[in-house]
Amino acid sequence: MRIGAHVRDSADPIGSAETFGVDLVQLFLTDPQKWNKLEPHPQGEDLKSGSIDVVVHSSYVLNVASLNNRIRIPSRKAVIEQSAAAAEIGAIGLVVHGGHVRDGEDTTKGVENWRKLFERQQDVGGFGVPIFIENTAGGDFAMARHFDDIARLWDAVGEFGAGFCLDTCHAWAGGEELVGVVDRIKAITGRIDLVHLNNSRDEFGSARDRHANLADGTIDADVLVAVAEAAGAPVILETPADGLAEDVRFLKSL
Repeated sequence: MRIGAHVRDSADPIGSAETFGVDLVQLFLTDPQKWNKLEPHPQGEDLKSGSIDVVVHSSYVLNVASLNNRIRIPSRKAVIEQSAAAAEIGAIGLVVHGGHVRDGEDTTKGVENWRKLFERQQDVGGFGVPIFIENTAGGDFAMARHFDDIARLWDAVGEFGAGFCLDTCHAWAGGEELVGVVDRIKAITGRIDLVHLNNSRDEFGSARDRHANLADGTIDADVLVAVAEAAGAPVILETPADGLAEDVRFLKSL
């Protein structure tokens, strides 16, 4: 199992990897809350040629599913640009949230928008790196909160080789049981490419995306370990900074 961490200092992921003793890091390539233009990463060449594996998390503002042209069109462009930038630093994938439509809008159209992204990009040679669609915690009109919605999404994009990122906090907050979750997801997607191993500060089904350290949240830590073991995929910890080092040590001790 490759154990990694989301690094807060995106400018020095190599230093962060050394500090935490991990061989896998996740980072943003731009401010996740803005539509900023991408700049070359200062450690790009070293990341591409080094021994540390890299995952890029796309910006939070992206929403490929949106029916609003002012959001969907720049979101598509950003996924394409950020996947190309991820390739430049040797990343193994780009994590993209499943997104949502607004209350009362037709969720099937959001699924169609995801398919259009993959179809159009396939016509020009694909993305720079694999796209890992991540399950999300809340929203009644989300593309990837409930597993039956993920199944519908996969019917639309699975044939294009879409990857899947399983976030344990998101699944728990979204109302999906974690016992047996790996088998359930693999029955839908056929794959888990990455695990975001996070505990939750909130109760089951809360729809709140608030991460906790592995031993501190409302999810039994043994259940989280079982998910990581069963998934057989690289693990990224996105847990609070003050306990992240202990979370890494805990997993490595196993």
